[in-house]
Amino acid sequence: MTEHYTVAKLRERGWSPAMIRALLGPPDRLASNPMFRSAAPMPLYETERVLIAEESEAFAGLRDRAERRSRAALLAADRRRDETLRRIARVPITVPVVGWDVLTRQAVAHRNRLDAERAWDRPDHIPAPAREGEVDEPTLQRWVVNYLRHELTAYNSELEGLFGRVGQAAGMRLLRQRIYEAIPRVYPRLTDECRRQLHSRESPSSDAIGIGRWQPDPGDRDA
Repeated sequence: MTEHYTVAKLRERGWSPAMIRALLGPPDRLASNPMFRSAAPMPLYETERVLIAEESEAFAGLRDRAERRSRAALLAADRRRDETLRRIARVPITVPVVGWDVLTRQAVAHRNRLDAERAWDRPDHIPAPAREGEVDEPTLQRWVVNYLRHELTAYNSELEGLFGRVGQAAGMRLLRQRIYEAIPRVYPRLTDECRRQLHSRESPSSDAIGIGRWQPDPGDRDA
């Protein structure tokens, strides 16, 4: 039986789609997808024909051009990533000075508002409004930090501005780090909570926020 290469195997050997079209043309046969029977047939290319093409000057020339384009694309991506990080480094982080009693009252109200809004998307969620005097200190500090991040800084608007940019994930991490460093300079009692939140958001699972459409910070689900 004649051996064949799939497109995936050709890509591993340095073939680009354009090179396949230019040097190999139509596939030698089509085969059903072993993973998804309903998927489109897989094009297959005879091994001998592939090996002969790879010895040609045309293949070498096309591969060199493809590699140059790939290097240029990587350099361009690095430049755009650096531009994103420079932009985030210039964002002013303003944490207003508010009396602690006023701040905690606003943070609890903010938490209650978020809790009520969850019922809009989750019919099974029953809001449970909290009262400031009944909240333990660690929980209260968490709510205060969340409130400061979202209501008294440019956190959300800057995150939305990062959507689709090269360096989005790195930009988010830098922005979070800058905000978590700024809050304790104004409210030293929140230092440990800011460190805790920053550590939790730097875990691998938290980077999912940098994939696809912008979403609220996953750390706020327990607000």
